[in-house]
Amino acid sequence: MSKLEKTSWNAVELEHLSDKLTRQMISGENATISQLVLKRGAAVPRHSHVNEQYSWIISGKLKFIFDDREMVLGAGEILLIPANTPHAAVAEEDTVDVDIFAPRREDWIRKDDAYLRK
Repeated sequence: MSKLEKTSWNAVELEHLSDKLTRQMISGENATISQLVLKRGAAVPRHSHVNEQYSWIISGKLKFIFDDREMVLGAGEILLIPANTPHAAVAEEDTVDVDIFAPRREDWIRKDDAYLRK
């Protein structure tokens, strides 16, 4: 059962996934929220997952690449990616991105996310 909990990103583990990508995440019973910091040129390879994803760009620009289109999001913009939708992303600028997933990202919790680690 989830409990009422207050925290800050300063208290959350910082994972260095590559020389251009770091991640912090918090998971409850039903969802995961993460903060990704991507340096310009950082690439998230094409992948899909069973989780619905909301990507909220705090600063910078992030290009999402789908099978049928590309979308560039800037600061303050939010994108909903439906479950099982293949996508990739490239940071066009240094970017801070907050992603919310439901259900929670079990693969990330297990650190079974080799596609992100380089």
